[in-house]
Amino acid sequence: MLALALLALTRTAATQVQAFGDLRERTLAGWLAADLLAETRLSSQFPATGKSDGKRKFGGRDWRWELNVESTDVVTIRRLDVHIYEAADKAPPIVELVGSSGQDLQP
Repeated sequence: MLALALLALTRTAATQVQAFGDLRERTLAGWLAADLLAETRLSSQFPATGKSDGKRKFGGRDWRWELNVESTDVVTIRRLDVHIYEAADKAPPIVELVGSSGQDLQP
């Protein structure tokens, strides 16, 4: 009976360690997405439409990112979509962040 209880506790601990690792990965990816969004806004008040991508080391890990800038119904505002992936993974993005930039959004 004790052996079964210890086995269950070990399994629970392993699950918690995995969940913590996943949360850390999503947190770092979210910070990188926010960083790329801020860089895009700072580099150009009104970014050109189109797609760009790249790789970056962030939080001690290698990441792959994609940025898609689209026009909106409001001519002076652009939609910014940032996707963050593991560097070598072709899976769906870990994080997707949407923002906006444009002439009407400046103070």
